[in-house]
Amino acid sequence: MARVPAETVADLEKLAAELDGHGLCLRGVLAFDDQGGVVSDSFAPTLKAVLCADGRPARLVCLVGYRGGAIWPHFEHWRLEHPARQDPLDAWSKAVIAPIARDAGGEAVFPSDRPWQPFQQWAMAAEGLAPSPLGILIHPEFGLWHGYRGAILFGESIGALPGLVDNAELNGGATAAHPCDACDDKPCLSACPVDAFVGGGFEVAACRAHLLTDAGAQGCMSAGCRARDACPVGRRYRYPDAQIRFHMAAFG
Repeated sequence: MARVPAETVADLEKLAAELDGHGLCLRGVLAFDDQGGVVSDSFAPTLKAVLCADGRPARLVCLVGYRGGAIWPHFEHWRLEHPARQDPLDAWSKAVIAPIARDAGGEAVFPSDRPWQPFQQWAMAAEGLAPSPLGILIHPEFGLWHGYRGAILFGESIGALPGLVDNAELNGGATAAHPCDACDDKPCLSACPVDAFVGGGFEVAACRAHLLTDAGAQGCMSAGCRARDACPVGRRYRYPDAQIRFHMAAFG
């Protein structure tokens, strides 16, 4: 895999530093060729570039996300100043990422907006992730305690980027094997009080019905999804209790 040119690393490090000031981080980068195909030696060739607002295929996609509870104090401070905003986490993400993208000469896209962008496929290609038995992408270090809040598209490669972006090199470490492969017990599958993940899928109706009960309110709604919390990977990145309750309220 090609090394990242020094000028590209400098541009990406500048972008990452601006995101870091809001608890966000640059999760991965995908480069696309002149025909709109992903420049990769391992991911399915069906992953194609999306179009920028001006109709040009994106040449570079920079995934923006977070690890653990890094965003929570920044988001909480913003929410206190904007108490009436609907979908506050989406609104905060746009308020933060969109101007950073514009200043960098790019264009921000978000998981909550149409047309739906292939965020999960981008993450799998850029970071080598795979779904956990719960359906959530699991990271070898962060476990299930991470997420993506947007992406920045560039119509031209930053620093005339040739070839591949080595995301492992960019992020300072090698990509580890899928952690679920070495987990024999799979405690995530047996921890759910209503067996919502038994059978290889997610029984959404059973989960939501449980959350409406007193046991659900005092359990998962208060302390977080029991199945997610049972995963032993990335425990030190577990969300703060307030963040967990926020996400559970949004789901329930």
